[in-house]
Amino acid sequence: MGIYKKGENYYIDYYVNGRRRREKVGPSRALAKRALAVRKGEIAREKYQLPQKKVSMFFEAFVPIYLEYVKGYKKSYDRNVSTVGVLSRKFAGKRLSEIHPFLIESYKLERRRTVKPATVNKELSCLRHMFNMAIKWGYAETNPVSEVKFFRENNERLRYLSAEEAQALIEACAPHLRPIVIVALNTGMRRGEIFDLRWEHVDFAHRWIRVVESKNGESRIIPMNGVVYGVLREQMKKKRGDLVFPNGNGKKFQSIQYSFNRALERAGIRDFHFHDLRHTFASNLVMAGEDLVTVKELLGHKSIQMTMRYSHLSQQHKMKAVRKLEAVYNGNDGHHLDTGLQRAAK
Repeated sequence: MGIYKKGENYYIDYYVNGRRRREKVGPSRALAKRALAVRKGEIAREKYQLPQKKVSMFFEAFVPIYLEYVKGYKKSYDRNVSTVGVLSRKFAGKRLSEIHPFLIESYKLERRRTVKPATVNKELSCLRHMFNMAIKWGYAETNPVSEVKFFRENNERLRYLSAEEAQALIEACAPHLRPIVIVALNTGMRRGEIFDLRWEHVDFAHRWIRVVESKNGESRIIPMNGVVYGVLREQMKKKRGDLVFPNGNGKKFQSIQYSFNRALERAGIRDFHFHDLRHTFASNLVMAGEDLVTVKELLGHKSIQMTMRYSHLSQQHKMKAVRKLEAVYNGNDGHHLDTGLQRAAK
């Protein structure tokens, strides 16, 4: 048994019942080593006639079972359907028990050639969840994704609008888009949360909006400032059902990408996505001196680590804070420090 390279790919070479077999793995030697180890284990189990596990179902047979579950319990059903479709191109024809970590590693590297690491990670997360549910329902015994390391994502991008850019964008928006953008800028709500917003979740008396189910599955309360209050009052005058922001047919928006991109072009704004309106909301709060815990609660982040990406924007606020000590150094608070320290502070 061994590993050899031919062209750009590695192959594994082994014997089963006296017959030589070769198997292509891919461009990774590490994957080839893992593949060979799996094959050795399979041969050993056959040789020593270990108890055989029951035959598991094919991946494509489990897909409709999983999607039926997702349809009832997850808001991101459409995205899951798309993701499972991508996964099926690789794993269809394989039984759940035949999907080993090295096969998933191979999928991970292949996908990385065409999509971003974050996209691959989302697909792997979906696959991991599929196996978790398969184990829970008795269709699988182990989760091979648990042995696969996800890509490290670059989450340093933090694009937000200046006050001038925000005003230019609002003015460039089509009538149906303008109130949506204004609400996003002033509440930090996600696009899906705005699309799902219903009048029963808007309290004009107390001036707050209730996000019933956010991305992390928890609800939160967002106070309305005067701008949002005025926009929603105008929307109320055009009320055509339960949704606060219905499309032209009175139904929920599925996408506003085209009109949003047109608005960005008219405003002369580049490298900007709808989700960056949420970054703009948070960034402006931090730069105005708001503490990160409050920003975390308004955004609905599960942990403060997610909010810490905005911490560097509070440097000016920190500078104002430490400059308050100048009053102490100069004796303005009724106390006097050593004159040498006073001179050093000047």
